[in-house]
Amino acid sequence: MDDKYIIDLCCGGRHFWFDKAQKNTIYCDIRSLAKGSIEVQPNWSCEPDIVQSYTDVNFDDESFNLVIWDLPHKLKHDSGLITTKYGFLGDNWREDCKKGFDESMRILKKRGVLIFKYADLDIKVSEMLSLFDVKPLIGTITKKGVNNTYYFVFMKL
Repeated sequence: MDDKYIIDLCCGGRHFWFDKAQKNTIYCDIRSLAKGSIEVQPNWSCEPDIVQSYTDVNFDDESFNLVIWDLPHKLKHDSGLITTKYGFLGDNWREDCKKGFDESMRILKKRGVLIFKYADLDIKVSEMLSLFDVKPLIGTITKKGVNNTYYFVFMKL
């Protein structure tokens, strides 16, 4: 565990990772889906090191220098590609997202960084950020064209 100082709490298919098997990272997700789960993308998979929810992370306080949290984009379950790849938030999304943020900050070391990636397909960014007790240091503040993806950086100061 000494060489694991990064955690990805919702790794999914590890879409934005350049090295999808980065050796210093623990990849987590609430589910595991083998290659072939998506017919139109037969090589896609969700293969976390640890299956667990971001609302209840099984690590000690201040365990990681970097926490990556790319939570699901959709509110409700459907059979679409986005839901299959990213999952869905569900009816308790407010409580779950608040818990997820609190867990992210709990496992983050002092002066550690949280990268929060979010797509506002169903919930406005302002509404999501209002759930958190800490404001981001930097991030995407406006929507550019049709892109619904936002990145925010928090630091445990």
